Amino acid sequence: MFNFDYYNPTRISFGAGKIQDLDKLVPQDAKVLVLLGGSSARKTGTLDEVKRALGQRESLEFSGIEPNPSYETLMQAVALVKAQQIDFLLAVGGGSVIDGTKFVAAAAMFDGEPWDILLNWGANVTQAMPFGSVLTLPATGSEMNNASVVTHKALKAKLPFRNDLVYPQFSILDPTKTFTLPERQVANGVVDAFVHITEQYLTYPVNAAVQDRFAEGLLQTLIELGPQVLRNPGDYDIRANLMWVATTALNGTLGTGVPHDWATHMIGHELTALYDIDHARTLALVLPALLTVTQAKKREKLLQYASRVWHITDGSDDDKIAAAIDNTRNFFEAMGIATHLSAYNLGAEAVDAVIAQLQAHGMVALGEHQDVDLAMSRDILTLAL
Repeated sequence: MFNFDYYNPTRISFGAGKIQDLDKLVPQDAKVLVLLGGSSARKTGTLDEVKRALGQRESLEFSGIEPNPSYETLMQAVALVKAQQIDFLLAVGGGSVIDGTKFVAAAAMFDGEPWDILLNWGANVTQAMPFGSVLTLPATGSEMNNASVVTHKALKAKLPFRNDLVYPQFSILDPTKTFTLPERQVANGVVDAFVHITEQYLTYPVNAAVQDRFAEGLLQTLIELGPQVLRNPGDYDIRANLMWVATTALNGTLGTGVPHDWATHMIGHELTALYDIDHARTLALVLPALLTVTQAKKREKLLQYASRVWHITDGSDDDKIAAAIDNTRNFFEAMGIATHLSAYNLGAEAVDAVIAQLQAHGMVALGEHQDVDLAMSRDILTLAL
């Protein structure tokens, strides 16, 4: 196991009715900006619950943060923060709203062009506004980590950043808030969490038994409960477990002391930026192909994955790896998520376009060994056709 430092200051308030905890979590004298996505928080009554919990605190609202939060929209929120002298931010929504709020928290106090935050992966952030979140769509884990992804529409660029100053102070996780989600978003959340786990697990062994067993247990939970939530959308216990899996998948615990491989995400980001495909769906497109192309370097962990997660015991080692990758693809398809570019009417021209974007953004040495170059990315995308 590698040496590591683990830090996570986010307080989690979990369970039905927990929105009322806002009254003790948000400073009494705060002037709050509530950041929202579309209209769902209003339609479902969640926004009204938030307002009641905030009580007499002065609050304003900013809505319209997109599923892939855009720099252009978020800069409007930054302008509002400055004009209204806001001193506390509250994200009410899914990972995109929380990601966007993290950017607003940093950009509102940034001296210079805020897009430089993304170009420098967040290393140049020296201060950020305090904020919390009310999670309504479990998927990204943004509610308990220090990472964010923002899309610059004009540049067709989708870039991540991270900084310890953008951990949420708290996040409220109420599983009942997920009951009204469309099936598409529920499926996206399951697959997003699944890929987050694999990119911290399917690399190479470093004798990190705790992290491995934790990852394997979470993957098995998703495999078990993912199809169940589509059949029984009103089951609180299923929703609660899936919500907590999505949070723990990317709150830093799994990733301590182990190598990471975020190549699937980096390639997927370009597909979203170019073709506006849901983030989770780009991951489902890329991961099975990536595992196939990189299986020689991932051989030991893929065999472990086959045995411990999928309980595959028959056949040669090559057969076991192939079966594990097939099971992964079939799981995504069973969740209603396509795993080939052709399902989105994309062909070889999309491969060329994504490769050009990867090159333009310096994504030329990806993966745990930094050996996923443009040629290998092309092989992965071609296999995903």
